Amino acid sequence: MKNAHSPLLRSYHSWIANETLEDYSLRYAARSFRRWSPFVIANTAIGGISFLALEAIGGAITLSYGFANAFPAILVAIVFIFTASFPIAYYSSRYNIDMDLLTRGAGFGYVGSTITSLVYATFTFIFFALEGAIMAQALLLLAGIPLVLGYLISSIVIIPITFMGVTMINRVQLISQPIWVAMQLLPFAYILYEDPGTIQRWTGFLGAQEGGGGFNILSFGSALGILFALSIQIGEQVDYLRFLPDKTEKNRFSWWAAVIFAGPGWILVGGLKILFGSFLAVLVISAGQSKATALEPVHMYIQAYEYVSADPGVVLAAATIFVIISQVKINVTNAYAGSLAWSNFFSRVALYHPGRVVWLLFNIMISLLLMMLGVFDTLEVVLAIYSVIAAAWVGSIFADLAILKPLGVSPSFTEFKRAYLPDFNPVGCGAMALASLVAFSVFAGFFGELAQAYAAPLAFVVALLAAVLIGVATGGRYYIARPSVALAGPEDANVRCELCGFEYERPDMAHCPFYQRPICSLCCSLESHCHDMCKSPEGAEGADFGLRLGGLRDKIAPNTVKRLIKAAGVFLALTVVVAAAILITYRLIEPNPETTHLDSSLVLIGVFLALLPLLAVGTWWIVLSHESRELAERDLLTSLEELAKAQEDLAANERLAAIGEVTATVSHELRNPLGTLVNSADVLRRSATGEQTETLGELDRLQRNAWRCVKIIDDLLDFSRNYSFYSIEIDMDGWVTRALADMDPAMRARIVLDLGSESAVLADSERLRQAFVNILNNAAQASDLAKSDAPIEVATFSDGDEVVLDVTDKGGGMTDDIQLRMFEPLFSTNAFGVGLGMPLVKRIIEHMGGTVKVISKSGVGTTVQLRLPRVEALKK
Repeated sequence: MKNAHSPLLRSYHSWIANETLEDYSLRYAARSFRRWSPFVIANTAIGGISFLALEAIGGAITLSYGFANAFPAILVAIVFIFTASFPIAYYSSRYNIDMDLLTRGAGFGYVGSTITSLVYATFTFIFFALEGAIMAQALLLLAGIPLVLGYLISSIVIIPITFMGVTMINRVQLISQPIWVAMQLLPFAYILYEDPGTIQRWTGFLGAQEGGGGFNILSFGSALGILFALSIQIGEQVDYLRFLPDKTEKNRFSWWAAVIFAGPGWILVGGLKILFGSFLAVLVISAGQSKATALEPVHMYIQAYEYVSADPGVVLAAATIFVIISQVKINVTNAYAGSLAWSNFFSRVALYHPGRVVWLLFNIMISLLLMMLGVFDTLEVVLAIYSVIAAAWVGSIFADLAILKPLGVSPSFTEFKRAYLPDFNPVGCGAMALASLVAFSVFAGFFGELAQAYAAPLAFVVALLAAVLIGVATGGRYYIARPSVALAGPEDANVRCELCGFEYERPDMAHCPFYQRPICSLCCSLESHCHDMCKSPEGAEGADFGLRLGGLRDKIAPNTVKRLIKAAGVFLALTVVVAAAILITYRLIEPNPETTHLDSSLVLIGVFLALLPLLAVGTWWIVLSHESRELAERDLLTSLEELAKAQEDLAANERLAAIGEVTATVSHELRNPLGTLVNSADVLRRSATGEQTETLGELDRLQRNAWRCVKIIDDLLDFSRNYSFYSIEIDMDGWVTRALADMDPAMRARIVLDLGSESAVLADSERLRQAFVNILNNAAQASDLAKSDAPIEVATFSDGDEVVLDVTDKGGGMTDDIQLRMFEPLFSTNAFGVGLGMPLVKRIIEHMGGTVKVISKSGVGTTVQLRLPRVEALKK
């Protein structure tokens, strides 16, 4: 057993400790926090389907590829997304974890899932930017607000709602949902009533691409590829579904309804909105508008609301209000999901968590930058590229949840805690990497135009097959780094984290071998001192980030790759912030084209490029400062450990001195009376006749107890005495045989030998014999108390550089509490023991450079191992 380390009490900002704001961003969603009904959670989750990018996507694929290709692509996408999303929704709801935590245990590993967190975060800020741009267009039409200010407004209004977490988001969705549904359906009812012929114009639309007049396999594949990017939307759904209450007999119907409807069922509502967008885009085109105008949702709904009212002011106001409501409903979800994804990403990369709110602002900043760059104008290209990565990711997760878990290759549960996960799992990481490589090669056109059109579906299929094959080939051994350790206490009781001092529910806690105490999943995620010592050697090697490459390891400075990754992350964050500031400045300038002026774009680009070296230097300074702080914390930890050890040694020495002083006094005062008692009992015994059996029995009992008192005094003197050790080379197997030969025959008869060390140790023979006899006596007493007639097993064997002497009994075993205290002086569970046997054994063995290890289970038995270094190891 490794020595425990003294923890530095970790403190968090107030908003991190406040789970109403933090929303368990890096944790399992606690049962005590999940107070809402399935209906409320489902309503909140489905409220995010208001995003108008769906209409824009439906319009884009219809205008490009025609109804004959867009419509079947939408239907196929609905079936695919529903099927692929179902197991993700179920496992997240069942184990109350968000998309990032689910991915960790679903085939990617603790560090490997960082890439999926980045992919997921990218999805959230891309769609935030699309929705923000749509709202800015509406504000421009309604109030003449410039687009740049519209981008800022559409970003800023989201912050206070998302800042308060799911509690506030629930309220917003509950209030806005009926208004949104009514405004969504009202214009279509009027259109179908007043002009049913629009349906025929829609279904007959040919599209701009060649072959749009009928079904075309290339056009169908291209449309399907764009729609595949929506498969990651299930991540935003499960970020809310994790707050569902536990499924019970009473709520099982509503629980399953929430999981299905608000999980994979989002695409049923979403697919209808895609069809709405397809229909409205054709309607706008039929009204003589341009394709660019037809793809803007605000113009789609202006055209739709013209069927509701003849007043242009009412039409514009209604369309704008609908767009703003839709944008707010979805962007609180995009921002919320993005804050969770960034929290997970940076907590693993930098071992730092300033709080979900910080990453909320960071995600919105990136989205604002994309708005400034005009992401809406490149909608089809962005989604076509992104869909390849999305399909590869979803395919890997689907393979794990829907195939490998039922097969028993993957664990039936989903582990998310760092303490029990390997850093990388080749099942998810390997499958996604292979699928992305193949699909991007296809997307680049290396395998022909037909294959290019189906790059996204191909990515899903390759990821699915690769994950299954890798999982079966590896036997699932990369899912769990080590077995979980049961924590003491009642199952329904919270457990206190010994690092941050807060109490959490058991699914959020882990046993830390480094500190030898329970810690919460957040403290475990941010711990930098342990270096993952809790995991298997294979897992530890996997965490070395590829530095174990032959001779390169000795030539590369330690932690170089980790340092570069941290620097890249910080540099990216700083670059995004500076680029956003410069881009906002450029868009706000908007110089008069008739006025002679310097080329502002070139000036600002020059300023940005000039700032990059400064940003790089600042990044390196931040990384080194962070490492210096970690080093200072590590030095402080070491100092505290040394101080604690010194205090422990001082306390032990003081206790020994006190025991010695008291024992010397007691020994002097009690030996003479005890000797008198023994002698008097012996005289009385000789004078008694054989008929006085009761008297003889009492005299025997008197003598036994007097000698027991003498033995206690001898033990106390023995324990408080400073020994002089005389170590010689001893053949362990032969020494055990000789030591047992000198023992009482009754004891020898109970012992079964298995000597196989064939090694020598450097030890004091007499002191080792004292420790050995002590352990044998304990084993005999434990067997007698348990009324076990099983033999006591004595074995020797070599274990690396150590020789192990095992003594195993089949007695009653020990509880965890007794094992923790068994080496404390004067602690004993024996009614007649003084509690110095095992502490004395520990002192003797440690003085000879060895260790004592006890393996015991209550009701089964106990094994005591004396581990001493081999002579060959000492000579190295």
